[in-house]
Amino acid sequence: MKNKPIQLSDHFTYRKLFRFCLSPIIMMVFTSIYGVVDGLFVSNFVGKIPFAAINLVMPFIMILGGVGFMVGTGGSALVAKTLGEGKREKANQYFTMMVKLTVILGLILSTLGIVLMRPISYLLGATDAMIKDCVVYGRVIFFFNIAFMLQNVFQTFLTTAQKPKLGLAATVAAGLTNMTLDALFIAVFKWGVAGAAMATGISQCIGGILPLIYFIRPNGSLLRLTKSGMEGKILIKACINGSSELMTNISSSLVSILYNFQLLRFAGENGVAAYGTLMYIQFIFISVFIGYTIGTAPVIGYNYGANNLPELKNMLQKSYFIMLGAGMIMMLLAWCLAAPLSKIFVGYDARLFEMTTHAFKLFSFAFLFSGINIFTSSFFTALNNGGVSAAISFLRTLVFQMLSVLILPVFLGLNGIWWSITVAEVFAVIISLAFLIGNRKKYHYF
Repeated sequence: MKNKPIQLSDHFTYRKLFRFCLSPIIMMVFTSIYGVVDGLFVSNFVGKIPFAAINLVMPFIMILGGVGFMVGTGGSALVAKTLGEGKREKANQYFTMMVKLTVILGLILSTLGIVLMRPISYLLGATDAMIKDCVVYGRVIFFFNIAFMLQNVFQTFLTTAQKPKLGLAATVAAGLTNMTLDALFIAVFKWGVAGAAMATGISQCIGGILPLIYFIRPNGSLLRLTKSGMEGKILIKACINGSSELMTNISSSLVSILYNFQLLRFAGENGVAAYGTLMYIQFIFISVFIGYTIGTAPVIGYNYGANNLPELKNMLQKSYFIMLGAGMIMMLLAWCLAAPLSKIFVGYDARLFEMTTHAFKLFSFAFLFSGINIFTSSFFTALNNGGVSAAISFLRTLVFQMLSVLILPVFLGLNGIWWSITVAEVFAVIISLAFLIGNRKKYHYF
């Protein structure tokens, strides 16, 4: 009984929630760690200018690659709701449509990324010293963009299919591949940023192609790829529902561009390198929250489709308590580990190390609030309310952060840039709670 597989229709205690969400949480943490390895190897073996170059173009890469998150989260919420309604064959058809859409969009966006990489790099503020590395890294990454988008899609759908451990296995395989190839291509072969990009791309193929093969073949999960047309209404509905995740990627990327412009102005290339370190480390911390939402979203969507209001209320209450507790732990960990984590990336430069450590201590307070905002946005996506979810993400990741990073440095100088994200998260919590209270009568979750 202890090892009985957990079903989406189960009543979730804290213990069962932890068991069900553990695999997607580890999956996302592992994804973030192996994503960080690129920066770690480039910073230590190639230099801080190439490291800054990667960080400069990363926002553009994430905007195009983030379309996979949109299709995955929006599509999986729709599929989970359809499963909750007892329409399994229809759910498989919707799932197949999402995979086809991802491949088509991936082909288009990959071509655009490769062609536009040089002008976009200059537009982002690349200096003459950085431009070559920006273009090389970006073009190699976009060559593998379809696999990256599929990996993002399957990360959410494997949980919906009640196979979160399979998603974890695919991610671990991809991560180990990336780490091994980073060491080989960068440290041994000395291929620089091209080696980093190739290592990432090859690992993304493993993370994207292995689940594709699993779903094509007969399997024991709730989902399987089947014959299906392309229904425009369904695809648009899924994309609108997942627009919050795309909005998060686009907004975060645009804000990162603005951060880089401000940091080049206030602190030069050291500022961009320090911010890059913060973003890499932040992704590891935030991945815990994202992994939790990947685990809970199918449960919420299923119970919404089944009209199981008591379980919907149960999931909301427990999740808010977990997000608040996890946020406090994250904040304390980030503060205490600011120096050792910064040293791993930029310990070779005393001035840069001091700047990064100081920045990360100020930055750490944001984790207290970010989990609540990430879950609330995901909660409304799971309820198939993409409008509210997108509004929360848009305000949190674009409006509040943009205003903060433009206004606070006027009064606080460089420290104002480091405080910006915390101020933005505080305002986002207010908005999240307002939307939650405002929609309580519609969904009856409390």
